[in-house]
Amino acid sequence: MPDVQALVNDFVNLLKKRIEGSQATAKQTAVLLRSVISQQRVPHTNQATVLINAVRAVGEQIIDVNPIELAVGNIVRRVLHIIREEDLSLVTDAVAGLGMFAGSDDEDDVERDDYPALSAASVAAAARSTSRPPSLQTLLEDVTDSAVVPPTPSSGGDSEGISRTLEKGSSGRKFKHDVIEAVNELIQDITSCHEQIAEQAVEHIHQNEVILTLGSSKTVLEFLCAAKEKKRSFKVVVAEGAPRYQGQVLAKELAARGIQTTVIADSATFAMISQVNMVIVGAHAVMANGGVIAPIGLHMVALAAQRHAVPFVVLAGSHKLCPLYPHNPQVLLTELRSPSELLDFGEFSDLMDSATGSGSLHVVNPAFDYVPPNLVSLFITDTGGHNPSYMYRLIADYYSADDLVVKQRPTTGS
Repeated sequence: MPDVQALVNDFVNLLKKRIEGSQATAKQTAVLLRSVISQQRVPHTNQATVLINAVRAVGEQIIDVNPIELAVGNIVRRVLHIIREEDLSLVTDAVAGLGMFAGSDDEDDVERDDYPALSAASVAAAARSTSRPPSLQTLLEDVTDSAVVPPTPSSGGDSEGISRTLEKGSSGRKFKHDVIEAVNELIQDITSCHEQIAEQAVEHIHQNEVILTLGSSKTVLEFLCAAKEKKRSFKVVVAEGAPRYQGQVLAKELAARGIQTTVIADSATFAMISQVNMVIVGAHAVMANGGVIAPIGLHMVALAAQRHAVPFVVLAGSHKLCPLYPHNPQVLLTELRSPSELLDFGEFSDLMDSATGSGSLHVVNPAFDYVPPNLVSLFITDTGGHNPSYMYRLIADYYSADDLVVKQRPTTGS
């Protein structure tokens, strides 16, 4: 089995070469962290802490490689949240089990070694999660189930010690197995997010509508094609998405699937928006305040949609939901691409001095726009449609407050 650091180095090299698409980036991040967890030895005590530290250590390395790829940090935080949730579930079960025997005077009834050592914080969290007492029916069912299996008599102190040692090892393996299963579910959710979003297309696209989009997005493509498969008849206007002209790629794919498509220049958005019923776009990331980091040019499209009262709908898988705010210093809102996408160096070389920066001609080629939440009408995720004001609550279900800052502060000695 490959060494963990070797796997991390391979993933870092992929990030430097730019993995195409946030979905692929998120999925490969989750697969890497699953391998890290799988190869991590888990002791009987402090199991969650060991896994959290291991994931944090890897997360610090891969997040710093490409800060603009927020999907990497999102998945690292999602996995940390999964570990905390599984740990809380384990502690809750342990506290409930100890509580069932709290009134017993027979020491043999309480096998305290069956449960990992519980920290005060874990017990407090479990107590909060179990503040609502179980129903009498639940308690009776638990007692009945435990009465069905008769206790096996002990054959001696040595066998008891061996049994407890085996139980300690199995406890650690069970915890890690539960975490890995939860990460597998996360990977499956990432893989199927396009299909989950596309299933909602027929609820939002109606007959004979005109839809505008910009650039190229696989999520948008699948969404529009799903509506077409449901016998919806509509037209799509695609802004070409200069300077990379990804909109032309999307327009070609839509036309090949039988959807009436019109290509326009980005600067023609305001001229065409009055003929449009809805704007549907993809996103690079959705921030905690409901703002969107999106391909360059979408802020202009959002302003045009607001000016003409056209709904502005954003499609985003849950792996794109970021728990950070745009003013957070960890958030890089955009990146600058190569000037060669805009100008031919050979033709303008006499005006550009890239070595000293003293030339009279400078080229700025940002890759992303920031669209504030007040310009967004609706988010459609793999869990359904949501208003921008609800995004913070949806994001809170996926992340823990303790994991917003992945990088651990260095401890200073006294």
